[in-house]
Amino acid sequence: MALEIRNLHVKVDNEMILKGVDLTIQPGETHALMGPNGSGKSTLSYTLMGHPKYEVVEGDVLLDGESLLPLTTDARARQGLFLAMQYPVAVSGVSLYSFLHAATSAMRGYTEKARESGRGGRFNAHLMPAREFRKEVNEKLELLKMDPAFLRRYLNEGFSGGEKKRAEILQMALLQPQFAILDETDSGLDIDALRIVAEGINTVQKELDVGLLIITHYQRILNYIHPDVVHIFYEGRIFQTGGPQLVETLEAKGYDWVRAEVAAKG
Repeated sequence: MALEIRNLHVKVDNEMILKGVDLTIQPGETHALMGPNGSGKSTLSYTLMGHPKYEVVEGDVLLDGESLLPLTTDARARQGLFLAMQYPVAVSGVSLYSFLHAATSAMRGYTEKARESGRGGRFNAHLMPAREFRKEVNEKLELLKMDPAFLRRYLNEGFSGGEKKRAEILQMALLQPQFAILDETDSGLDIDALRIVAEGINTVQKELDVGLLIITHYQRILNYIHPDVVHIFYEGRIFQTGGPQLVETLEAKGYDWVRAEVAAKG
């Protein structure tokens, strides 16, 4: 079991953004992908989840040896892939509880079972039994030390940056992916919120043995979530791979030395 990215080339609006990405993540591993703005990090995350705007022109993405590229986004999620977005969308009128109930039910196959049995039109036939879901969501709230009142609020509407990211981690805990991509989860968080969100990520990873790809600019989230492998990403490629000490190099020197070495190589 592994998430494998092989020689991935991706175009966006006829411009080549990813130019040959190779990366393999094993279950339980934490990989940090660090790079400056515009290097293609978010393009990689959206491509992995199957966003239609991103055109794969070469290479492959494999999960447990099977290509994800022919699959829709929801099918990739059911295969075990999860994306925590940098800017989660607010949805007025839909409570966090309702959203999580529907998403978890779809991931567990309740929607498909209801359709196949002819019960798809019946009220709530496509959802997990309410008592079963309530028990599970309460367990995850306790695990993540979150207030149950959080569930009654509309999805991300009026949420602080930290609340949005905690809602994403609660979603990850319920959907139980094999591999999770965290796209700048530290963006917009103050020190206290960052620590709380990072603790939640660590808790979920330990419980589920999730493989993590943490996309970030900065060291600060990696003070709480300790990577096994660090990749420097620049101009659509992995420029260098190393251990945790590579984070300290970036913190001390910034990205100017990366730009200089790339320019020197022509």
